[in-house]
Amino acid sequence: MAIDRGGRLFLAGAALFMGSTGAVAAPPALAPEVEREIIAPEGVMFKPSPADEEGAIDRFAEYAHALEKRDFAAAYAMLRLSFQASNPRLEWEMNLRKRSTLWADGQIRPLRLSWYLDPAGQPAGIYAAFDFRGDRKDGTMDCGYVVVHRATPVDGWTVVRTDTSEVPRDLIEDGVPKADVLRQLPCYLGKGIATSF
Repeated sequence: MAIDRGGRLFLAGAALFMGSTGAVAAPPALAPEVEREIIAPEGVMFKPSPADEEGAIDRFAEYAHALEKRDFAAAYAMLRLSFQASNPRLEWEMNLRKRSTLWADGQIRPLRLSWYLDPAGQPAGIYAAFDFRGDRKDGTMDCGYVVVHRATPVDGWTVVRTDTSEVPRDLIEDGVPKADVLRQLPCYLGKGIATSF
């Protein structure tokens, strides 16, 4: 990771977060323009702490960095055990290895951070969903999300779900997917952008 003169923290070439330029790097933080939302059970007051946000961002950044380096063992180790159980290591890794490029190879821009407390039908705890857009050097665009989870304050954050869509360069005009492509994308690209998400 490196910090540029403008104070942006880069993750192996992927512009992810804002940071400080002091001698000791500050923990990664999302840029101020990233949208935020909090979803909690009815009647429950919940606000993630700075430590919650730091831990969730760290896990997201570490996961993206491991994939960018093709350190599949490290990336797989970050998955929740139930995710691993439904995605055997060899099959999971081979599905990634058969692609010449991955979403983690691009400039990744988180667009929204959604917090969930004890969502129905899921193991208890705090969830943080990072909706992002990635732009690769070859003009390909990726969009998707990574969800991380922490069961209790003493547990570490694990990756519990990921999903990405790839938009080839020829389906993008002026940096945005063509209208008919946008309507088919199952990902979030910002308020007022009509996707099927």
